[in-house]
Amino acid sequence: MENFEKEYYWEFYLRDNPLTKDDANDCVAEVKTGPKTLRNEDIAKEIKSRGSETEYETILSIVSQHNGIIEENLLNGQSVMTDLCLFTPRIPGAFPSPTAQFNPAVNKLTLDIVPSKRMREALKKVKTISLGRKPEVAGIDLVTDTATGLTDGTITTNDDIRIDGSRIKIAGDEAVVGVFFVTEDGSKTVKVSRRLTQNDPSRILARVPALDNGNYILRIVTQYLQGSQLLKEARIIEYKKMLTVEGGEDERPGEL
Repeated sequence: MENFEKEYYWEFYLRDNPLTKDDANDCVAEVKTGPKTLRNEDIAKEIKSRGSETEYETILSIVSQHNGIIEENLLNGQSVMTDLCLFTPRIPGAFPSPTAQFNPAVNKLTLDIVPSKRMREALKKVKTISLGRKPEVAGIDLVTDTATGLTDGTITTNDDIRIDGSRIKIAGDEAVVGVFFVTEDGSKTVKVSRRLTQNDPSRILARVPALDNGNYILRIVTQYLQGSQLLKEARIIEYKKMLTVEGGEDERPGEL
């Protein structure tokens, strides 16, 4: 009997590289992902659908415990190797001397994630389909913390972030538009009150307010369309990656 192996495909768009402004033709790939992000509940349902006799609630509990054990060890500074990747704790940012202490304004706690041998071998099976240039739509491509140069989602309060994207210029009704930081649970929204250092269709430089530690959604609200043209109603643009403040101010976001 002939063995048919499942085929995997990654579809990707090509868009301008925001880090090489001097090269108009340089592009980077953006993988077209699905409409939703896989979560513990989805994994548990998938295990159940594949014939597991274990109850869904039990599967979900085991998956959650598995992730909790990984998290606890990473928080204790341990490296963790799973079947799919290696997690390694890392502290980026320079230390001025051998006796210097950790400085939250410069140093960050982060993780390096490297695919395992199994994952690297599996990726060799993936075929690719280029969808050509990504349609020119409004969106945030990349956020850079100018204090550290990092693009991993960590940001520094009271310093600028560089926002690269398409049609993101702040324009229109000042009472509605602007750059905002929304807490992960959506309970608080903080508007950038300081004048924007740069406000162009493809780049914004904005000062991060004195935010509490935690995760934030970066939101841009603008009526900008192109040139001097404005949309009738403001457009909401959100960065797909969560931004994280560590070592932030004591003031609560709602008190700015």
